Amino acid sequence: MVPKIIAITNQKGGVGKTTTAINVAFNIAKGGKKVLLVDFDPQGNATSGLGIDKQSLKHTVVDVLAREVTAKEAIVTTDHAKLDVLPATPHLANAEVELAQAEERFKRLKLALTGLPYDFIIIDCPPSLSLLTVNALVAANYILLPVQAEFYALEGLGQLLETMQLIRKGLNKELELLGVVMTMYDPRTTLSRQVGDEVKKHFPGKIFLTVVPRNVRLAEAPSHGLPVATYDRWSKGARAYKQLTKEILQRVEN
Repeated sequence: MVPKIIAITNQKGGVGKTTTAINVAFNIAKGGKKVLLVDFDPQGNATSGLGIDKQSLKHTVVDVLAREVTAKEAIVTTDHAKLDVLPATPHLANAEVELAQAEERFKRLKLALTGLPYDFIIIDCPPSLSLLTVNALVAANYILLPVQAEFYALEGLGQLLETMQLIRKGLNKELELLGVVMTMYDPRTTLSRQVGDEVKKHFPGKIFLTVVPRNVRLAEAPSHGLPVATYDRWSKGARAYKQLTKEILQRVEN
């Protein structure tokens, strides 16, 4: 079993990256696939957003990067279908400094994930173009890019795409842009529609048809440690992520 690895990334914070990682991972697992969600953001929101108590963790992704334990030893099972998590805490921010001096510093995550028995591995990247993000992109087959429907949405994306090209040249020839998903979208506002049109111009043929709306239930679900489909399955947010997951699977499996 060779997992399909998707890195969910955008160097801007607050674009719905972790929400997308949690809910896409959950929906793929609910469909019967074995899924690992790698929390690779020092905020550790994907860990707490699935109801994992950070205080109770014996090991985290930090120990895996330091090669003190294997990924298998640090993985936590969740109450949700076939979904497991490689958790993170704020200590991950310090690990990056140590990683900068380490051998194979760009490949630590890739090597740690090699051979794990999953159909899909979803990586929630930090909101920066850091050494952690480079590790995630070296490990991944695909990039999923959430873009918020707001004025500065496209700022910094050029830099991310340049980084992606550099990684493709030197470290990971397989890496490709799976697609761009519009998040926090409000069709009633001119701005959301304008940003949507602008994004389509920059990424022709790569925009997912599904847009993720602004939705109170989506915002509330992580504080209960639940994916939105468990918290309120009939909410607009839950329906959007169900549709988006279908689109992702179609693109990956074709």
